[in-house]
Amino acid sequence: MDKNELKPRCVFEQFAKINRIPRPSKHEEKMIEFLKDFGNGLKLETHVDKTGNVIIRKPASKGYEKKKTLILQSHMDMVCEKLVDVDIDFTKDPIETYVDGEWLRAKGTTLGADDGIGCAMQMAVLADDSLEHGPIECVFTRDEETGLTGAEGMETGFMTGDLLINLDSEDEGQFFISCAGGMTTRATFKFDKKEDAPAGYFFMRLSLKGLHGGHSGDDINKKFANGIKLLSRFIYLIGESHDVRIASFDSGRMHNAIPRDGVVVFAVPSAEKEDIRVALNIFAKDVEDEFHVTEKNMEFSLESTDMEPVMPKNVGQNLITALQAVDNGPYSMCQDEALAWMVETSNNVASVTTSGNEVKVVASQRSNVASNLVNMGNTVKAAFTLAGAEVVQGDKYPAWKMNPDSQLTRIVAETYKKLFGKEPKVIGIHAGLECGLFSEKYPNLDMVSMGPTLRGVHSPDERLLIPTVQMVWDHLLEIMKNIPDGQ
Repeated sequence: MDKNELKPRCVFEQFAKINRIPRPSKHEEKMIEFLKDFGNGLKLETHVDKTGNVIIRKPASKGYEKKKTLILQSHMDMVCEKLVDVDIDFTKDPIETYVDGEWLRAKGTTLGADDGIGCAMQMAVLADDSLEHGPIECVFTRDEETGLTGAEGMETGFMTGDLLINLDSEDEGQFFISCAGGMTTRATFKFDKKEDAPAGYFFMRLSLKGLHGGHSGDDINKKFANGIKLLSRFIYLIGESHDVRIASFDSGRMHNAIPRDGVVVFAVPSAEKEDIRVALNIFAKDVEDEFHVTEKNMEFSLESTDMEPVMPKNVGQNLITALQAVDNGPYSMCQDEALAWMVETSNNVASVTTSGNEVKVVASQRSNVASNLVNMGNTVKAAFTLAGAEVVQGDKYPAWKMNPDSQLTRIVAETYKKLFGKEPKVIGIHAGLECGLFSEKYPNLDMVSMGPTLRGVHSPDERLLIPTVQMVWDHLLEIMKNIPDGQ
């Protein structure tokens, strides 16, 4: 299949335009201008709030003027991840895509379908005057991926609709009506200065690559390995019988992505270097067996490297001990029988960065229960505090509670069954959605989250299942025609 043959054409044409616009989180200025020009070019009411969120309003089509106003919402930013050997500047360069069977992929980078495909659907709705619908508000939020700051900073009264469809879900036929809340814990290990390693020490560079990675919410229960946990686990293991001096530890980039690679530079007494190589061979074999289903491309490498200053011994030890100790992955599952399959509370150790005289660790906690979110955050905080780090917590966002009387949920489910002859899944999600913040600002807003099937989001393996885009588009058009009249 050629990219020009993708259907619905109106959606994929808009997605192609979007992927030519740089839009890393917190750097969405070009995308904001693009959307402003798009709305103004259609002579539609277009506004940008002080945070940078964009709203484009489209009047009802003839005969639908009495319908309730429907909000279509997506986020304009994307996670910018790439393979180590790919040369791209996400602030300047376009995303290059290709068709792989039934999937649309990018060449060595994230695809940007999270949530560019949602934005593309909104733009297709705005551009097509033949569609049947009531009043429409298309809302494009910024900086969803690194803290939901667009939704958090949205001006009061920016949205005026009664119903909202969030187009940021990743499984066609699944409709989400609740989501987890979350927070971020940042631990900093500080020291006065690095120092020379003892005389006669041999420097080694331990690297790991090829892990699956993935979304720290949707994928946290899929038994994918965490690069930081594996690297620290090995260093902790050899540190029990060898004097290991840490020069640097770098792994992970995004707070909401599972780390898939990383590097630790360390030194050991020269006479013990072969012991370390043997230990890594044994360790690699063990963890490859542990993850033989989910991490078939795991690859460890141990090389000699140039001498460089190392952290004070106690700081390096405390860092590795804390990373070994801190919880990672699912912490508990939902207690309600209907949701027993869903993760309730989790933690993702997301990144470790060495710079100058400090090492920064970022971990993200999620829970569908507010008190358990606090507990998970405190569990992580305690591990790093005991290790001597300075700990700061923030970027907290609320959970979105299910509305058992949702009019929109009923419409979505009924139209889906009518179109496709099968029952949809109406469920909650462990990932965070902007709906949680909307529910605080607009407590009476009736919301559902939906979208086409995506896999490998937040990683260079991100891919979009092409046939599901047509299904979601057809369903969206049917929903718009069936929105009820206002009071």
